[in-house]
Amino acid sequence: MSRPSPIDPTLEAARPAPWQRLWRALRPTALAIDRRERWRVVAGAWLGVGLVAMLAWHWPPAAGLPWLLAPLGASAVLVYALPASPLAQPWAVVGGNTLSALVGLLCTAWVPWPPLAAALAVAGAIAAMMAARCLHPPGGAVALLTVVAGIGDAGFALAPVALDSALLVVCGLLYNPLTGRRYPHAQDLPRPAPAEAGRRAFDFSADDLDRVLARYNQVLDVPRDDLRDLLVQAEHEAGRRRLQTLRCRDIMTADPLAVNFGTPLAEAWQRLRGARIKALPVVDRYGHVMGIVTQADFLRHAGLDEAGGPQGLDHRLRQLLRPSPLTHADKPETVGQIMSRQVRVASADRPIADLIALFSHEGHHHLPIIGERNRLVGIITQTDVIAALAAGTGT
Repeated sequence: MSRPSPIDPTLEAARPAPWQRLWRALRPTALAIDRRERWRVVAGAWLGVGLVAMLAWHWPPAAGLPWLLAPLGASAVLVYALPASPLAQPWAVVGGNTLSALVGLLCTAWVPWPPLAAALAVAGAIAAMMAARCLHPPGGAVALLTVVAGIGDAGFALAPVALDSALLVVCGLLYNPLTGRRYPHAQDLPRPAPAEAGRRAFDFSADDLDRVLARYNQVLDVPRDDLRDLLVQAEHEAGRRRLQTLRCRDIMTADPLAVNFGTPLAEAWQRLRGARIKALPVVDRYGHVMGIVTQADFLRHAGLDEAGGPQGLDHRLRQLLRPSPLTHADKPETVGQIMSRQVRVASADRPIADLIALFSHEGHHHLPIIGERNRLVGIITQTDVIAALAAGTGT
């Protein structure tokens, strides 16, 4: 029987202790907002609750009822700090708080034992809010407050609950758009993919997202359209990061077809046409790039630019490709006689970002890639660069 292998001490040392795992699970996450957004939220809550409080102070509800609803502070956090949340929308705030108050009133009236009434009020409020599509966390506090305070006046659901909630929402409707936040935030309207992300990045459909959310099967405090936009933008950023790290070797065609200086024109032309490519690097016997020959080189030497233009070009091209029986021909016979000697090359380790100018501004269409000892290892075309850009920027 083989003995079990010992545990790698480096892995054992890297494994966090139980208290470290607990701390990581409990440690609060930093808010991903800047100082300006923090002050926007604070100012909105101050203005919204302050306005509601002043109105409630001057026009208090019926005697025996609280002049200001305490759970309204929690509603203000949602309306001003999370205006895009489904839990903070106008119907969620007004409907959630009001329905919860009604549930609390029923429990106060029908359940004589306060502990049971309190539990039923909170649970019933959650059930009612979910059924009415107005789930609002402060609603649970409203239901509990109704039972604990022993409120039995049916008018409590109207004033201060519904009235205070509506006033807070009105303040949010004015303040959030003025400070650059959409409110109310439509939850189910179809929206196109962000323009900057493009179509390629948006590889999933709305139905795909719906199926994933159905499997997640939990209340999500992010609107569906914002969630989709965040996913698309995250993919876009990942593509941009990937583009910055791409090297020529990552997108080049490795071991490309190549010809020698003395390769006959007919053979080189057949390779071009057979492989459906437009250029062939010309190398010496050591694999060093000497030049490049393209379809344009063949057509130019066949007389494309001569009088008559394309007329009779096929015949002139056949004449160019046909080997001459004479010792000294009066036309080119080999690749080396028609190739472009001024050819740019790039190393396999060169970042793709460095090549953009070569292809976009300098008119290059093909770029041989060299590796160790400056030998040909690949070739990159405009199409390769465009595909890399499309994948990198999400277009």
